[in-house]
Amino acid sequence: MSRNTGKVAARRKRKEYLKAAKGYYGSRHRLYRTSREIVERAWQFSYKHRRTKKRDFRRLWIARINAAARIEGTTYSSMIFGLKTAGVELNRKALAHIAVTDPNAFSKLAEIAKKNI
Repeated sequence: MSRNTGKVAARRKRKEYLKAAKGYYGSRHRLYRTSREIVERAWQFSYKHRRTKKRDFRRLWIARINAAARIEGTTYSSMIFGLKTAGVELNRKALAHIAVTDPNAFSKLAEIAKKNI
């Protein structure tokens, strides 16, 4: 009876790491062990940064809304509170986009928020 070896699976696994390391400099894209270390580290960073990207964008949106709200004579927190009590269901991404692209519409939203504080 023949012995079961893992040659095909091992080759497939190595090719996956070397393919992911394509474009890396020097031995990082040639040698399996170094490419595996670098690719796994890159995957860790990409996992972590997919989560931090959400935080960073939320902070950016809040900063933009706050800047536009202060031009209208209110603050970020009071504006969000006023819009919530008024029943306006715009998220921070949409509010920040309106603040940047259409100041007239944002000033109308600020008036709605001021009335409902």
